[in-house]
Amino acid sequence: MSHRKFEAPRHGSLGFLPKKRTKHHHGRIRSYPRDDSSKPAHLTAFRAYKAGMTHVVRGVDRPGALMHKREVVDAVTILETPPMVVVGVVGYLETPTGLKTLTSVFAEHLSEEFKRRCYKNWYRSKRKAYTKYAKKWSENGGKDIEEDLERISKFCSVVRVIAHSQVKKLNLKIKKAHVMEIQINGGADAKEKVDFARSLFEKEISVDSIFAKDENIDVIGVTKGKGMEGVTTRWGVTRLPRKTHRGLRKVACIGSWHPARVSTTVPRAGQNGYFHRTEMNKKVYRLGKKGDKASCQTEADLTAKSITPMGGFPHYGEVNEDWMMLKGCVVGCKKRPLILRKSLMNHSSRKHLENIDIKFIDTSSKMGHGRFQTAEEKAKFLGPLASKQK
Repeated sequence: MSHRKFEAPRHGSLGFLPKKRTKHHHGRIRSYPRDDSSKPAHLTAFRAYKAGMTHVVRGVDRPGALMHKREVVDAVTILETPPMVVVGVVGYLETPTGLKTLTSVFAEHLSEEFKRRCYKNWYRSKRKAYTKYAKKWSENGGKDIEEDLERISKFCSVVRVIAHSQVKKLNLKIKKAHVMEIQINGGADAKEKVDFARSLFEKEISVDSIFAKDENIDVIGVTKGKGMEGVTTRWGVTRLPRKTHRGLRKVACIGSWHPARVSTTVPRAGQNGYFHRTEMNKKVYRLGKKGDKASCQTEADLTAKSITPMGGFPHYGEVNEDWMMLKGCVVGCKKRPLILRKSLMNHSSRKHLENIDIKFIDTSSKMGHGRFQTAEEKAKFLGPLASKQK
């Protein structure tokens, strides 16, 4: 019987198999926070777009900790969050095999960017989507619509709104809106949820109406794609000795003679990245509003400046809409559509409940070693330039 000289845990988790490219390119919410009928009706998720990263200086407020009342530098991610528009509501029945859709109700007026999502080829289509459905709102005083809403109130236990992002407000060069369902939690019963959903029809919802500063949220999205990669990078297996014949970034033994096949648990080369992932408990450091020229002003740094760094975010550009600052990194490349969801857990640790006091937000150029925080600071330092005197 064979044996091994040293004990060692396996390399790489099997919990993420199969390691293949995701089908859910814009993220998918697989579970929502537990409903609490004692709270007022509220939405539980939002759509965001990754702009880039910067760093902040903040004071630590954690009594008893070694870093209490000292300053630390944190890496932060900036997400652009233009307002979303609610265009419908859908009700679900609870069955022994899971949730089942009962019916959906759509708003009377739908924007072009939402209708574009219904077509493969917009310019060659007749653009008739929802034209017949919209007549339900005017026929018989909207009797059919009221009956459908009444059915959802009467039979459904889970109510979700259908909302879409406004991609035309971003500089992403895409015209189709990203559509998603957002669950409504809270409210005494289903009728209260349906009334809340109906009150939002055709209205914009902003990110600060769902999330607040210092809250912990979950980020759902797709990681950066890396293509085909070998076992050392993909699974983290140990490299073989230098003199190994025919390469050393390999698995030395891929299994025993019998059973005469390679087990699924053996690391193999293949697709790496572009996987669907959910990252939990990302702290919200700051929420910024559109048009606020002093959104990065702090008590310690009184310079009036917006979040866009000098020269813009690399591979993204300027942030002109509402934005959110999260601690650390998030999945995906620049411009990636992400989903922000309310946390599934109740937080009690001091780290999660800490109030964040930001002293300084860096807005120097991200293209190289940025020296200046604003264009005015740069002009003041360099003095009158010949190129500006023409």
